[in-house]
Amino acid sequence: MALQRIKQLSSHLSGSSKGLSSLQQKHPDDVVITMAIRSPLTKAKKGALKDTSTDELMLEMFKLAIVHSKVDPSAVGDICVGTVLTPNPVYHARGASLAAGFPETVPVQVVNRFCSSGLMATTVIANQIRTGQIEIGLAVGVESMSQNPDNGGPPQAGGIGANAAARDCLQPMGWTSENVAEDYNISREIMDDFSAKSYQRAEHAEKSGYFAREIVPFTVFEKDPATGARRKVVVEKDDGIRYGTTKETLSKIRAAFPQWGKSRTTGGNASQITDGAAAIMMMSRRKAEELGLPILGKHISTAVAGVPPRVMGIGPVFAIRMVLKNSGLTQDDVDLYEINEAFASQYVYSIQELGLDPEKVNVNGGAIAFGHPLGCTGVRQIVTGLNELHRRKGKVLVTSMCIGTGMGAAGVFLRE
Repeated sequence: MALQRIKQLSSHLSGSSKGLSSLQQKHPDDVVITMAIRSPLTKAKKGALKDTSTDELMLEMFKLAIVHSKVDPSAVGDICVGTVLTPNPVYHARGASLAAGFPETVPVQVVNRFCSSGLMATTVIANQIRTGQIEIGLAVGVESMSQNPDNGGPPQAGGIGANAAARDCLQPMGWTSENVAEDYNISREIMDDFSAKSYQRAEHAEKSGYFAREIVPFTVFEKDPATGARRKVVVEKDDGIRYGTTKETLSKIRAAFPQWGKSRTTGGNASQITDGAAAIMMMSRRKAEELGLPILGKHISTAVAGVPPRVMGIGPVFAIRMVLKNSGLTQDDVDLYEINEAFASQYVYSIQELGLDPEKVNVNGGAIAFGHPLGCTGVRQIVTGLNELHRRKGKVLVTSMCIGTGMGAAGVFLRE
């Protein structure tokens, strides 16, 4: 049975079967999404989730996934969690899933490919379904950057550090942003301009209620600053969006990395350090129809590309080209792009190099406006993209991000 499905997949993604009209055809073995939700994204060390540990974030996300998916927890064949900075993550993921109500028979795995980890978790589950290993799977992305700050990479052995590209893998991400800005002549002015649009779009989307359709209120505990006692709170909205942001206000922010390049990267034109979680339930179309669940979209393909570590931010350019080619799509077929705004330098470069219409990219803002919880982002972008795709009645979503150490990832999803 698995071999038969692999042959069917090869047929779907090759030759005359390529193209949007072909991808829109419905097959029982399609990998579909029946639930897509996320937590509010909140500022690390300052926001409403700052006192919530990683396993508590996972616990609440698992609980809400059970409620909102309307799937019997025992029917889930596997759970894959994307997380980056969490020490000993499998302990947390397995424990949280059991405490949330998944039975002992439901296994858990963890994946870490830095900023793409959420997309990788989604891809792992999609591939397991596609090849017949499981019928139903849950993909989760989670990161507490309050509890687990990014302290950079470990020391390298001498034989590795002697290689220039290998040494670059350990360099700070701000250095890579300045390299992109200098190598590809991305000015501070255009970086601030695009960043201001991210804030303005996010503010408009939030005030218009667009995010309310994807955010599920998170019940967590916070510490009373006076007594240290923990009290229960409900978090319902993102807290990183700075209302009234303009290019002029951003231009007044001092350089974050004056020691590198032309010092164009600032705290206003780079992604915020953030806490958050997101989840999508996936299954075969056959199973979704059997259970009578709504189908939000389907996963078509994922691609990962390698690029020089010193300019890791250019990764989306190569990954997007690759995933569109693999899917038999053109850029004109795509209705919306979600490209992670790690830094404005790489975000602007990706749009310009690919020749994308900025009005199709991050139409409700991005990580500059409301944050980049590393392991969460890949799933969060799918949730946000599908939500907006449904609102606009579009067909094709491409989600993408650069990846530390020099990679890029991209995925294609179709709205039902």
